[in-house]
Amino acid sequence: MFLRVTADDEHGDDHGGVGRRGGRRRGLLKAAGIVFAGALVLSLVGAAWAYWHLNQNIKSVDINSALGDDRPPKVVSTPSATASASASASSSASASASASATPLPSGALNILVLGSDSRSGEENAALGGGSTTSGARSDTAMVVHIDAGRTAATVVSIPRDTLVTRPSCPTSSGGTTSVAYNSMFNSAYSVGGPVCAVKTVESITNVRMDHFIEIDFSGFAGLVDALGGVTVTTDEDIDDDDSHLHLEAGTHHLDGTQALALARTRHGIGDGSDLGRIGLQQTLVKALLEQIRTTDLLTDPAKLYNVADAVTGSLTTDTGLDSLTELISLGQSLQSLPADALTTVTMPVLPAPSDPNRVVANEPEASELWASLR
Repeated sequence: MFLRVTADDEHGDDHGGVGRRGGRRRGLLKAAGIVFAGALVLSLVGAAWAYWHLNQNIKSVDINSALGDDRPPKVVSTPSATASASASASSSASASASASATPLPSGALNILVLGSDSRSGEENAALGGGSTTSGARSDTAMVVHIDAGRTAATVVSIPRDTLVTRPSCPTSSGGTTSVAYNSMFNSAYSVGGPVCAVKTVESITNVRMDHFIEIDFSGFAGLVDALGGVTVTTDEDIDDDDSHLHLEAGTHHLDGTQALALARTRHGIGDGSDLGRIGLQQTLVKALLEQIRTTDLLTDPAKLYNVADAVTGSLTTDTGLDSLTELISLGQSLQSLPADALTTVTMPVLPAPSDPNRVVANEPEASELWASLR
């Protein structure tokens, strides 16, 4: 049998070929569109999940409702002309990008920052210093005062061994604690949690705490690791078996575990008191701020997420800062605050007459310092 080939068969059906090729192109474009749409949906779902997850990380305490009106007055302040001009210049680019955006806050703020192992357990224990019990400790207390205009700040550390009059504080069960005289400052957190810590700080300073932030120690270590470590310089050798930190004097790049050990070190430096540890913590705070400032997180979404996850996962805040949106707004308002505009001091103290291992506020210097923050 012979197969007859016609001219049309030999050269093909031009119209039919074009139709088939056009159909294939339309099919490919349709498939590409489906893939793109699917990827877009997945990215949006992923972004929504990430936002939800980061929001869920943050724990909060309603300080305002618990303390009521028996507190120092809020400070109403406006930025100076110089600060306003500086803040305006630094934000001109973002302002021009969105003229209708909500203005960032610029007033003065006082924030009580506590470092604690209140989420104690295996992770804190593994980091050397945590507890496997259900107790909670707050060994680091800093009042962070941000000037109006958000271009300078002062961090005042309160030694945990300071003897104070601890006021009566509300408890979660609906009762109140008793007033305690000559009580160690950090006992406030132990008996009444964040609410009593805030009330005690306001009682001894007569300064209203606008916000409260508690940073879990194990979460702090995770933050340092997410940033790729932190570089610090120590003026003397550190040899502390309790914190498991052994460093020669000089500059070191620390990972999260080492940075946490540095924050806890007290026996391997100076006279072994809490004042030596405060100095190390203040050095670490400045170094961490510089690390954050110099790390371009926006070009590395994975690192940005890891840092955000570490930060939010380690925080307990008041209800005024308990959302990602509020934390981002606070962070953006501090973009013009360089590390060298951060002043660190310790509340003036002297040895307690009743116990050389404890300290008391050195007056009138302490009161004058607190008055400068109002």
